[in-house]
Amino acid sequence: MNTEKKLHNLLIVTVAVPLLAAIVYECDVLPTGVFAGNAQEEFLAVIFMELLTIVMIPLALRLFKAKDVERKVEEGDTSALRKWGALRILMITVPLLLNTMGYYLYMNTTFGYMALILLICLPFVYISPKK
Repeated sequence: MNTEKKLHNLLIVTVAVPLLAAIVYECDVLPTGVFAGNAQEEFLAVIFMELLTIVMIPLALRLFKAKDVERKVEEGDTSALRKWGALRILMITVPLLLNTMGYYLYMNTTFGYMALILLICLPFVYISPKK
């Protein structure tokens, strides 16, 4: 299996997990708003996820512009492309999962908006053969 296919499969799996979590919560299989009563905990969770989201988006988008990464990828090192491509995808999809879970655990729309922003960023980190 080539590198592009592996990264494509990783992207599909890591996006499917938050979508499945949303389906499970929307079908009332799991209870929503479990942590909604604790305002201080919710505030800290929102601040942490805002910072994580704000930091991860530009890092993921600019990762392949780092000198070492760019050099190794341009040399045709498939293991470097696989490693850095997977890291780039995970830098967007892990906060996506955390924000999805945060939305359903706290029922705070801020988490939902951050998850949507991360979903919008996904096409920009997708590895294609033309790139």
